[in-house]
Amino acid sequence: MNRENRKSLLHLIIGILFIISFPACSPSQTNIESPNSILQLQFKIDNGEAFYSLSRKGIPVIEKSLLGFELKEHEKFWKDWEIESTDRSSFDETWEQPWGEVQFIANTYTEMVVNLQGIAEPTKKLSIVFRLYDDGLGFRYEFPESGYLNDFVIMDELTQFNLKANHKAWYIKAYQDNRYEYLYESSPVNNMGIAHTPVTMETADGLYISFHEAELVNFASMTIEATGSNGLKANLVPWSDGTKVNCSTPSKSPWRTIQVAESPGDLITSYLILNLNEPNKMDDLSWIEPGKYVGIWWELHLAKTTWGQGPNHGATTSNTKKYIDFAAKHGFKGVLVEGWNQGWDGDWIKNGDQFSFTKPYNDFDIKEITDYALSKGVRLIGHNETGGAVLNYEAQVEDAFEFYNNHGVRAVKTGYVNHGPSIKRIDENGDVQLETHHGQFMVQHYQKVNDLAIQHQIMLNVHEPIKATGLRRTYPNMMTREGARGQEFNAWSPDGGNPPEHETILPFTRMLAGPMDFTPGIFDLTFEEAKPDNRVNTTLAKQLALYVVFYSPFQMAADLPENYEANLKPFKFIVDVPCDWADTRVLNAEIGEYITTVRKDRNSSDWYLGSITDENERSFSIDLDFLEDGKEYLAQIYKDGEGADWESNPYPVEILEETATKDSQIEIKLAAGGGQAIRFIQIN
Repeated sequence: MNRENRKSLLHLIIGILFIISFPACSPSQTNIESPNSILQLQFKIDNGEAFYSLSRKGIPVIEKSLLGFELKEHEKFWKDWEIESTDRSSFDETWEQPWGEVQFIANTYTEMVVNLQGIAEPTKKLSIVFRLYDDGLGFRYEFPESGYLNDFVIMDELTQFNLKANHKAWYIKAYQDNRYEYLYESSPVNNMGIAHTPVTMETADGLYISFHEAELVNFASMTIEATGSNGLKANLVPWSDGTKVNCSTPSKSPWRTIQVAESPGDLITSYLILNLNEPNKMDDLSWIEPGKYVGIWWELHLAKTTWGQGPNHGATTSNTKKYIDFAAKHGFKGVLVEGWNQGWDGDWIKNGDQFSFTKPYNDFDIKEITDYALSKGVRLIGHNETGGAVLNYEAQVEDAFEFYNNHGVRAVKTGYVNHGPSIKRIDENGDVQLETHHGQFMVQHYQKVNDLAIQHQIMLNVHEPIKATGLRRTYPNMMTREGARGQEFNAWSPDGGNPPEHETILPFTRMLAGPMDFTPGIFDLTFEEAKPDNRVNTTLAKQLALYVVFYSPFQMAADLPENYEANLKPFKFIVDVPCDWADTRVLNAEIGEYITTVRKDRNSSDWYLGSITDENERSFSIDLDFLEDGKEYLAQIYKDGEGADWESNPYPVEILEETATKDSQIEIKLAAGGGQAIRFIQIN
């Protein structure tokens, strides 16, 4: 029996087991399978309440779990339901990303829309849309116009994700002052508390599960709360008055997503989050361009220069020109400058309403700078730090984007540094209310800024953001975000910076949501003079490998130009590596331990490999079967050198070349806290 026949027989057996496991459909129950019968979903009404469950190849993933909401003036909105009708369909397409980690994405699913109505109140309506893929589930709620609801307030979302067992989970806790910027914790799920998504889990059955949401628009961000006994529940980030979401019919919730995979790497190469978003709505994409950049940034975190005015001000005309010259020399497209505008003096976090986004400091001649940059084939990257003073930014943002348009700036980094519920809002009574970064008010704000950015043809890189939920498919100018502990924590964090395992967790947690502006590429790893109590907790070779392992369409060469000029041989990998890909594959991985990723350049036949480890040294033998059959490649290898160790000797890098083909193997030897980067150049 050949492979395809065995596969067909397996699917038949799974289908029979599915039919045996779930009773036949009835007026109170309905089932659906994914396109290749990998996943099975059951929906049922039990005592007037709505429930779902999810299995993979007949094995439970999500056990019977409640669906619904509590509304402010409709306390029983979550119960007394019956199924009015059920609509089924299937969908199969392949769509092209304008930029991304892969060029083409298959979007294949089966869909079931369950239309509910109240048993005693037929005008009470709710539809639940289930999209079942072979690699996961997305479901959302739709509130139709029915006469029962017009304007309404959600007090709580009751959605449950009841697990089969107390799985191991990786997460960051929600409702902390510093937003998403914490080290990831790992524990049994029952000890998790309330966590931001994505939350990723490993089961004793060898499955990997990640919970998140897609298409977060005009709604509160969803966190996930552990309720005990292997239970999870949606926890919406509230407004300052404790309510969760203000809605009007017709409206939709974001998609609640559950990705299910047999390996950690399969989570990374699942594009369910993107597929659940609407297709691109922008007519003209000619101005959107991925690229690498440098800038006046790391020197500020090292306190070599300052954001505010004074004798060590970083954002000066002469200093910016130095970075422009460096960018032009090495082929970088952008130069970011922070601290250029009025408002940085004093405690700018407390006084963010003093920022001007169109008035430079006197020592920053933006016309001279942008003219000079354009003459060198480089563009200035704008910077709008708000200090969390959102009302001040909203009053100026359109002028700010017009200001940048007038100076040839096409990309802007925004920032919202502030802590806890600190975002000022004026309510309908004229009183000041303090909101969080992740409630409905700020979700609306981030979307408002992006809408204006589209009008002004501005690409965005958002720091202190709302988490990514795949909206880059719909709005491809939303290039990348921060939303986790990045490189800057290595410069000043009291805990000594990011431990070596941090980079081996991010691809399976934060980066499942979307691209991250981590800002890799630090070559001066110890900076004893500038910050003697801090350092970068990796080897130099690992900094190179991060350009492949971490995906972002904007990648920063984050270190100072002089540190690169002193190490031009390893710096060549940063110069060469692209940030727009035709294909991505994960060759091996264990969450929090190691990962090896390969990506194919979208604009050439080159492949790039990045492999990183935690605090343990490792060795792998890697098959090169991703290379094109019948072709020969030159492998340019950047590996941890003799005696390299992240803690005691982080600098040795060995650079060598060898030929390779699809039938070759290559040895990867990673030092403790180390990495390896390889460029494969097709030579015939």
